[in-house]
Amino acid sequence: MKNQMISKTTLQIFKEGLAKFVTFSDAEWIELTPYLMASSIKKKDHFVVHGKVCKHVGFVIKGSLRFYHVKDGAEITGYFCFENEFVSSYKSYLKQEPSLTCIQAMEDTELILIAYEDMQQLLAHPKLAFKMEQFGRLIAEYYICCYEDRITAFIVQSPEERYLTMLENQAGLLLRIPQHYVANFLGITPVSLSRIRKRTLRGPVTS
Repeated sequence: MKNQMISKTTLQIFKEGLAKFVTFSDAEWIELTPYLMASSIKKKDHFVVHGKVCKHVGFVIKGSLRFYHVKDGAEITGYFCFENEFVSSYKSYLKQEPSLTCIQAMEDTELILIAYEDMQQLLAHPKLAFKMEQFGRLIAEYYICCYEDRITAFIVQSPEERYLTMLENQAGLLLRIPQHYVANFLGITPVSLSRIRKRTLRGPVTS
């Protein structure tokens, strides 16, 4: 990752993203910004590597990333992150232990980062501690719900139903994801995904 200066535009995007979880007053925002840093990742480079400790939580300003695991030499895609979403290997970040997850940029990606050490200072900050604890709780709740939805989809939906759900909720984003990653995410082969896409494009047969 390459660290950069933070522009006013980037800070505003981040501030609006934070507001979905917790809002900061102007005075609190002034206290918070010194703990932030901007960074960029080139396409196919990694934000988190398996076996290494995740040192940052990031907010995606521009670009996309995928979460994956490696089993028997094969990559298994579990999740995607896009603009205005937070990204981290959270267990590794919170416990400062080696990550079991890999997170790779699918496009050139720009982020705002908070380092683990800086987060500890924010959680002890006399003016920011309450808001940061609230933020941590709410973002944890958000991602627990996301992961539960993901598990439930694999239990109750067919691959085609999971694809149609993605198409309904993230049609524009699907165009940015290589199809073999989409297939992997859905738990099917690229050939099966191609068949599903053809059936979807044809639509229902009418008499």
